Amino acid sequence: MKKTGKKTVTWLAMAGMVLGLTACGNADAGNESGETIIFGTNAEFPPFEFVTSNGVIGQYDGIDIAIAKQIAEKNGATASIENMEFDSLLIALENGQLDAVIAAMSVTEERAEEADFSTPYYAATQVMIVKEDSDITCAADMEGKKICVIQGYTGETCVQGMGYAYESFKKGTEAVMELVNGKCDVVVIDSATAKKYINDNEGLKIVEDSSAFEGEEYAIAVKKGNTELLEKINKAIEEMLAEGTVSELSAKYAEAE
Repeated sequence: MKKTGKKTVTWLAMAGMVLGLTACGNADAGNESGETIIFGTNAEFPPFEFVTSNGVIGQYDGIDIAIAKQIAEKNGATASIENMEFDSLLIALENGQLDAVIAAMSVTEERAEEADFSTPYYAATQVMIVKEDSDITCAADMEGKKICVIQGYTGETCVQGMGYAYESFKKGTEAVMELVNGKCDVVVIDSATAKKYINDNEGLKIVEDSSAFEGEEYAIAVKKGNTELLEKINKAIEEMLAEGTVSELSAKYAEAE
């Protein structure tokens, strides 16, 4: 959920390692083997993170959650998930409530001032979800339309930059239901998540506009100055990319119904 996006979603890689930092949410302490690594997320962004009856970590599942679990396991630790509003994640990280944030979070200049980011593990883009009979064919066609975005996500930043009025929601499902029920004309959101909503709701389609949405990259955030944890995360990301583990996870969740 970062700034703008490109034309196609590219599954890069996801990370898997993390070690030694904080146990139990103290991001300044060293996390030893067997301890718990607390990851913050916003479980409203399938296929990256969502709530289900039988998740990979408690009730939480998705690409990012599976990555978090592998990160912990690679270091003899247990992964714990703290689910909260997206806008609260970096605040909680700074306050020591979390060890790391894994929430399909795009790297932006603003966020880089608040936290340190790992090597990117996923490249994405923003797209528009519209009804199949919509006359919206590019971003410029959104002018004068009722636009829905998710609060704090990249889509909101993009629409703001275009100068269009919009309504924001805390959950992607709420925004999409506005569209399904005919209460808005378009939802701007990450392409992978858009595909999930398209599969789940008949009568919708995706409209891309590479000239309006630039590429963005997702990465894991740690507290500013936490170089030890950051180095371990980066090493694990490179390892998982080389092994193809991330690609496998991406394919698994992308194809899931």
